[in-house]
Amino acid sequence: MKLIAARVAIPHVPRLIRAMLPFAASAVLLAQAAFADPHPGARRVLSIGGSVTEIVYALGQQDRLVARDTTSSYPPEAETLPDVGYMRALSPEGVLSVEPDLILAEDGAGPPETIAVLQEAGIPFETIPSGTNAEGLATKIRAVAEALGVPDTATDVIAALRADLDALADVVAKPQKRRVMFILSAQGGRIMASGQGTEAEAIIQLAGAENAVQGFQGYKPITDEAITAAAPDVILMMQRGEATASHDSPDAELLSMPALSTTPAATTGTVIRMDGLYLLGFGPRTGRAARDLHDAIYGQG
Repeated sequence: MKLIAARVAIPHVPRLIRAMLPFAASAVLLAQAAFADPHPGARRVLSIGGSVTEIVYALGQQDRLVARDTTSSYPPEAETLPDVGYMRALSPEGVLSVEPDLILAEDGAGPPETIAVLQEAGIPFETIPSGTNAEGLATKIRAVAEALGVPDTATDVIAALRADLDALADVVAKPQKRRVMFILSAQGGRIMASGQGTEAEAIIQLAGAENAVQGFQGYKPITDEAITAAAPDVILMMQRGEATASHDSPDAELLSMPALSTTPAATTGTVIRMDGLYLLGFGPRTGRAARDLHDAIYGQG
């Protein structure tokens, strides 16, 4: 038996306690861990979640993929695979239609009713642990490799990730960190921003800046007064595709909103937009994404 991700839908396998000890030396304590058998014989793998799909390609196991979810858009060739829908709104019919013999999914895939149907069908369903620091990301990569039954393929991928993060560490130390506000949505003039404990905060910190919004957890609507108090130097948003373009505002329109117009970011016109999967996917490209964000915030150096 080897350590892989939490198995949520295999009959007769009990759930184990989720370990949540950041920065621990052992991967057992970093991941939402359980013991389960690898699946080296799986040849029809369904990947749910953009970072999981990225990892499968990085491990060189893409020939085993038969489908992916809507969030799996990198590398570009992944988009040629059948799409079973959005990872948090999966239908049993969509998943079963591609006849997978193994499902690898990011934490949060669902809904639970769909997972229950897949459990009844006896399809191996492995939930890959999330991670936003070096050890958590290494555990994530290792979990995918273990689930696929090719643990040795994780070594080079993890080494490349660590090299990127080590190079990043050499450039992010700043005497005064810039304050970044991540805006998830500004639709209808109502700003939803990232508070603490989010992937957005994690990538901002990796990039050597600080999250301007404190005092609440997760992504929530934020008042005009709170935005003024946050005083962001930089506004960070996802660059969305055409299907969600209505959720975005052009930079000038965004910065002219009363809540934002008096911020330092509006004074300098500093809005950064990056591809959402690249920015917040926390897969093998995380070090490069954080470096690109750093350079956008501070200028290349």
